[in-house]
Amino acid sequence: MKALTIIWIALPLFIGFSIYLLPKIARYLALGVAIFSLGYSLKVFNIDSLLEFQLLDNFGVILLIDNLSGFFILTNALVTLAVLFYCWQSDKTAFFYTQIIILHGSVNATFICADFISLYVALEVISIAAFLLISYPRSDRSIWVGLRYLFVSNVAMLFYLVGSALVYQSHHSFSFVGLQGSPPEAIALIFLGLLAKGGIFVSGLWLPLTHSESETPVSAMLSGVVVKAGVYPLIRCALMVSEVDPIVRIFGAGTALLGVGYAVFEKDSKRMLAFHTVSQLGFILAAPEVGGFYALTHGLVKSALFLIAGILPSRNLKELKHIPINTPVWIALVMASFSISGFPLLSGFGAKVLTMKNLLPWQVIAMNVAALGTSISFAKFIFLPHGKTENSKVTLGFWAAMTLLLSGLILANGIYYEAYSIKNIIKPLITIFLGWVAYHLFFKKAVVKLPRVSEEFNHLIGVMSLTLIFLLWLVLFPDIGLRIR
Repeated sequence: MKALTIIWIALPLFIGFSIYLLPKIARYLALGVAIFSLGYSLKVFNIDSLLEFQLLDNFGVILLIDNLSGFFILTNALVTLAVLFYCWQSDKTAFFYTQIIILHGSVNATFICADFISLYVALEVISIAAFLLISYPRSDRSIWVGLRYLFVSNVAMLFYLVGSALVYQSHHSFSFVGLQGSPPEAIALIFLGLLAKGGIFVSGLWLPLTHSESETPVSAMLSGVVVKAGVYPLIRCALMVSEVDPIVRIFGAGTALLGVGYAVFEKDSKRMLAFHTVSQLGFILAAPEVGGFYALTHGLVKSALFLIAGILPSRNLKELKHIPINTPVWIALVMASFSISGFPLLSGFGAKVLTMKNLLPWQVIAMNVAALGTSISFAKFIFLPHGKTENSKVTLGFWAAMTLLLSGLILANGIYYEAYSIKNIIKPLITIFLGWVAYHLFFKKAVVKLPRVSEEFNHLIGVMSLTLIFLLWLVLFPDIGLRIR
């Protein structure tokens, strides 16, 4: 398994740079890498026990593979395959496929890291590949959005790197378990970097503009898998070091509420989806024990929604109320919206039920409010008009991607089949119904424009400082964490 893992990590980088030598088969090479990754993820689920590989002696450079890794790797494989299908009939160049595969490989690497230094390398490669994909159209707007993402990411990783050095200074090891007994500022600095990288809470307010202004397939990759490169280490740390579990849960609940608070009032479809990415990351963090399953469900549904949003006749939800959507596209949109709202028969239902069962008492109200807000937000899509129309943007590649992602939502529904009890079914249905009622009575007609000042570039860096102070406060007063547990 160790040899297979090394091949699996190295293959995307090798193929990615080889694509330039064989540009005519670039898409086939990229597809092969994604399929290999899918096979590897299924292999991981067949492992009976946790696998741990130590790569360097005395430095704590460790690879850790278990079911949690498997969920994240499977998500990356399926989303990458869907994006490749979507782009199959496009005029994307070999450069685009190179960056997709390098991004895919570096994201995979983060999902098996159990030490801070190898994680740092993988996250930095992700930043470069993501920047090149965001700025791929080469317009002034795309280059600025890409540079903005890169600068915010690099500042966050500087904080992270200093924190990693402090952990090593304390234990002479970069292992995640080194957080236990490390100086408070080390934990705060590392978590600040990961929160910003993952688009979590106020440190992640760079995300809505970046994801909404990127090209459709890039938005699907960013929201489907890239942000999880910052989420996965937080979950792994929470599971390995009990002292940081309350901190992760606090940010999970706060992120879920923050994202949905913006999303319910947002009138731009892609910005609404981007804010919901922020919110759904909160659900993943709110219950670290089951975060892998929720990450899989969210990755499938969010990439599907971004791909659908890319072919809608308008991004403006007010305009979409008066423009019928092609019925098959509307059905795909409704299925994805139902899943993320927690409707039975789709994996979003099981993921939400499992998450709610693993919440601490103090989290319950916040996460139920966030779930209600999710139902309100996606009522905007569900109740759009539809009919028989011509849409030149719909291609066979689009339908191949939808078939893969929506089938994944149906099949993944069986992962937690125990969710299907009368009590578990009734509660989400009531939440969805109340959300629809609230949408029709108030939010459908509401004209509330929330300020975007917090998303401005100069404020993003300032918010990091405030988040760092908050993190230090949480670490310096651990008795607060014990009380909320």
